[in-house]
Amino acid sequence: MMKSSPANRGRDIERQAGYLRPEHCMPPPPQTHSAGDMWFIRDCCGIVCGVITWLLVFFAEFVVIFVMLLPLKSMLYSLVNGALFNGLAFLALASHFKAMCTDPGAVPKGNATKEFIESLQLKPGQVVYKCPKCCSIKPDRAHHCSVCKRCIKKMDHHCPWVNNCVGESNQKYFVLFTMYIALISLHALIMVAVNFVFCFEEDWAKCSSFSPPTTLILLILLCFESLLFLIFTAVMFGTQVHSICNDETGIEQLKKEERRWAKRSKWMNMKVVFGHPFSVAWLSPFAPPDHGKANLYQYVV
Repeated sequence: MMKSSPANRGRDIERQAGYLRPEHCMPPPPQTHSAGDMWFIRDCCGIVCGVITWLLVFFAEFVVIFVMLLPLKSMLYSLVNGALFNGLAFLALASHFKAMCTDPGAVPKGNATKEFIESLQLKPGQVVYKCPKCCSIKPDRAHHCSVCKRCIKKMDHHCPWVNNCVGESNQKYFVLFTMYIALISLHALIMVAVNFVFCFEEDWAKCSSFSPPTTLILLILLCFESLLFLIFTAVMFGTQVHSICNDETGIEQLKKEERRWAKRSKWMNMKVVFGHPFSVAWLSPFAPPDHGKANLYQYVV
């Protein structure tokens, strides 16, 4: 029996179907949904975090529109900043929804059966992996998520704020979510600063339709929320872009897994996630990435 290397511990790995113990796996469950059906993880913590995210964005919308913009006499300033903030907020929530409700690249559950393994027609010396937790034949660069209870292709991490794994099929939407949240947070901070300057020069009663103490409290809360989210999402956005350019997921970096896939240029790695060729669709959460000539997997033989 072949011994597994330290990097392969926790996975059943052999060249023959018999050694994968397929008798321990039940037949795959019947296909109850199509590829177009919505993906949703029933995790209480993730659902709460997702709802909180939307509520915080709606709170920011309320303060920006009803406390800072509508009471102002400058119609042009209110229209421009209102349209910009609401547009970015809409894109942020759309990206969040897509990241949350898109299959991140889940491997079919329970397919490590003897019939399926034999149907692969493995060549002599070819190695396959089995996940002992979900009884699935695990592709290269896939990892098991204990929350989703599935193996996820190119899994980066599980994010409770989107109640989903960030993987091969939804990383674009997660990156867009962090980018748009960072942008609306920065925009809100700038508008709060302008509002404070204006209110110190004018009467506080003219700054808002709310009382001065209520206005001040709402602005301070928005400032605190925006600063916190700006730091968090900007760091996450930078980390994700760095990982994409280096073609190495967060889990692979953490586990220091041996690189067995061919190197590509940073630009090609970006195209693999956002689509090929480069276009304005990179910024749209409504445009699924068209990989085109961008090869998803290139392995060193």
